[in-house]
Amino acid sequence: MTPRERLLTALERGKPDRLPVQVHNWMPYYLNNYLDGCDAYHAYARFGMDPVIYVDPIYRISDESKAKWIVDRKDLGLDDGGNHCWTQTITTPEGTLTLSGSYNDITGWETEPLIKSKEDFELFRKYRPVPDSLDFGPVIAAQNRLGDGGITRCCLWGYGQSGPWQSFCYLVGTEQAIYYAFDEPEWVHYVLQSLTDPQLKVIEMMKGMPIDLVETGGGAGSNTVISPAMHKEFCTPYDRQQHDALHSIGIKVVYHLCGGLMHQLDNVLANGADGLETMTPPGMGGDCNLAEASRLVGDKLFLIGGFNQKDGFEFGTPEKARELVFECHAACPNGGYICSPSDHFFFGDLANVQAFADAAKECLY
Repeated sequence: MTPRERLLTALERGKPDRLPVQVHNWMPYYLNNYLDGCDAYHAYARFGMDPVIYVDPIYRISDESKAKWIVDRKDLGLDDGGNHCWTQTITTPEGTLTLSGSYNDITGWETEPLIKSKEDFELFRKYRPVPDSLDFGPVIAAQNRLGDGGITRCCLWGYGQSGPWQSFCYLVGTEQAIYYAFDEPEWVHYVLQSLTDPQLKVIEMMKGMPIDLVETGGGAGSNTVISPAMHKEFCTPYDRQQHDALHSIGIKVVYHLCGGLMHQLDNVLANGADGLETMTPPGMGGDCNLAEASRLVGDKLFLIGGFNQKDGFEFGTPEKARELVFECHAACPNGGYICSPSDHFFFGDLANVQAFADAAKECLY
């Protein structure tokens, strides 16, 4: 099988010739510090994995929308930990919003959420720029470069990650989002539908885009963050709208829960996703029992992830990496599975990553 055939077979919950193997995107930090700054294509080729290229279309915003959402970002210099700090003021016709954050060579994060009141959300809802057209150029270029050598995937446009609940947590902060859900659930439902509606319009624009997979959801829906009951109320109805819309234009969906998921399996089935990631094991802060998840939902969902990159890459040995790949393969004997680190990784000896890729080639169906 070609890498593309192998990956697409897994996405159809079938058995390819052997275990497909990818990474959950290549982080610039790893590419720059371990792989001489090469791109994702060359990184995949170096190790002989099955390339899954993460690429988004260009979202075009009208000048009229930009004029109502004027962003002024200021660099605040370094903090005591050597992190770069910044603050941002967004001016709209009816008021301003503020946001602050920090970043280092590895990643970035927000320290002050954008939305601090219901009034702030109304400014966001009314004036946040929404794409009025899409340029498929980057996706087409990626598909052309890959040919039969792999697949492409993207996230659904949104604030933060793709899921409305995840976006709400980005906007107000996760703890505050949970407080709102208990104290003012009607307002939260209003917010979530307000976040979903423009996404549905963007999905309509995605018709004809040659993408193999779209990611939705987000870690804030994991059962290490909210209960199954909360997920059912505040995630499932809005996730389902997204997934139905994506399916209507022929695009497969992978639902992203990068934390606890064993208690959310029924909710994922209910939201209509085609697959589930990242199958995070306990050693990485999740609760996934990959074999049990495969037994329970493997006939309805393809699965991606499950490999413990901390034990296999960062602190591991080639022998340990091989062992963990074999365990993942044994957990999903019926196929419908792509072996992948259970989320981003930033450290790891090259020999361990090579052993990870090589072991998958020995895992035959």
